[in-house]
Amino acid sequence: MKNIFLAFSFVCASNFLFSQRFSEKIDSLIQTKFNEHEGPGGVFLISQKGKPVYEKAFGLANLELNIPLHPNNVFEIGSMTKQFTSVSILMLEQQGKLKVTDFISNYIPDYPNGNNITIHHLLTHTSGIKNFTKIKGLSEISQKEMTPQMMVDFFKNEPVDFKPGEKFEYNNSGYIVLGYIIEKVSGETYEDFIRKNIFEKIGMIHSYYASDRKVIKDRAYGYHQKNDGFVNKSVISFSVPYASGSLMSTLDDMLKWQIALNQNLLLNQKESIKAFTKYKLNNGEEIEYGYGWHLKNINGIPTREHGGSIFGFKSMGVYIPGKDIYVLGFSNCDCNSPTQVVKDIAELALKNLQ
Repeated sequence: MKNIFLAFSFVCASNFLFSQRFSEKIDSLIQTKFNEHEGPGGVFLISQKGKPVYEKAFGLANLELNIPLHPNNVFEIGSMTKQFTSVSILMLEQQGKLKVTDFISNYIPDYPNGNNITIHHLLTHTSGIKNFTKIKGLSEISQKEMTPQMMVDFFKNEPVDFKPGEKFEYNNSGYIVLGYIIEKVSGETYEDFIRKNIFEKIGMIHSYYASDRKVIKDRAYGYHQKNDGFVNKSVISFSVPYASGSLMSTLDDMLKWQIALNQNLLLNQKESIKAFTKYKLNNGEEIEYGYGWHLKNINGIPTREHGGSIFGFKSMGVYIPGKDIYVLGFSNCDCNSPTQVVKDIAELALKNLQ
């Protein structure tokens, strides 16, 4: 019994030392980029098999009140919203209410060239529709309350960049159209659909359609960096980024999201596969994008990735399905992107976590 106890104690001590060394390596890696103790910072999560193995915050959540960031702070996640939009479309397909092969003219009859652009083209950024974030008049509407139809009307008559399926070019407009289709098919607002069918269903109780007016518990405040220091983020109407970038969440809620995807709590296996398939252009060239995720790799090991950027915030997530490792990083200053840090953490996690 004494030998068994000694062996058990040795294993526990070894595991503790390994965990401590791993945590210190991650701390050091993050602090090469997020080292502003009296400024905004970031929060980071590493999970394995659905369980957090590292979760830590750096910097301040509110500069005026000198409140430190905490791993449970709520951040705007920007274009990581696209994951929720694409899964919502697949949920509606699963219910038999639409097909990704449908032309968008089925839902928006007056959309120019809508009888040649499919929902699939919108999901994969291969539609050729003009990206609304590149249109000069954007600043004129950025603080206005826009309906989904008003947003679609803002860009629909712009000259297309290429024929549907001809190229991959990252495009926020396509996801605006997808949000509008979700509303038309479901009979609910995009905000209500996401809340009822995703957030409430899987227990994402700290996730929201973004608002600067609502009181949101544990909100992290967003900042820009100027030559003379940090300033509060520019105000926008979240009806503008809408289904392309309007959601807020926490590290733990996003882990619930990843677990729900893995366990097919929202989509059956057939629909899930569609989200994580690399698709091809008209000429047969394969693109590294599914429906709402970049499909890349770390040293040949497949990953599912996506980041986000919106005034005052940046986000990045990397999931490694073969190892069930999920790495997340949120920043509350758009001056400091977590993208490369998260990728580097994911590579380190692959080497260290069994």
